[in-house]
Amino acid sequence: MAFEDTMRSLREFDVNDLDFENAGSWPFPIKLLIWVVILVGALAFGYYYHIEDLQVSLDGERKKEEQLKKEFEDKAFRAANLDAYRQQMRDMEESFGALVSQLPSDTEVPGLLEDITNKGLLNGLNIGTIDLLPEQAKEFYIELPIAIVATGSYHDLGAFISGMAALPRIVTLHDFQISAPGGDANKLQMSITAKTYRYRDDEV
Repeated sequence: MAFEDTMRSLREFDVNDLDFENAGSWPFPIKLLIWVVILVGALAFGYYYHIEDLQVSLDGERKKEEQLKKEFEDKAFRAANLDAYRQQMRDMEESFGALVSQLPSDTEVPGLLEDITNKGLLNGLNIGTIDLLPEQAKEFYIELPIAIVATGSYHDLGAFISGMAALPRIVTLHDFQISAPGGDANKLQMSITAKTYRYRDDEV
């Protein structure tokens, strides 16, 4: 009977008759509906202000996890290839030592000047001057510029430059200047700066 009374009161209820100051007299289904709406609203409010913050925090932790995984993979790869890196370092040290051995010491500079002179004479050049310029200190080495003035044909000059490149010591060529003072193409004058290097052994 109570159910029939409730349904009858619900059918007879007019929404326009809702009196919020007398909510206790509302039919039970209306009260139940209001409670459900309030409950859903409270849950939605709690999700927005609490669960959503937790979700954002969770997403941040997942991103950190991915970053840590990548860092771990990178470090694991390095650890697995540690022996190869050490061998590569030894090879680089050997190569560096081989290059350093090509850098002349102070006592070898006269021999280098003699080699340059011989290269010029063998290629038919007339060596005018070979002047040592002031040394220039770099971070790991000392640079010694050598100013060279030579006279000869175009092909002789080219052969001389090729011969300089074949020297056992490291020599680089810079600042080419070729002219024909007398208008004779077979007597070209070349001014060039050759630079040789020696290892800087904590001198400064």
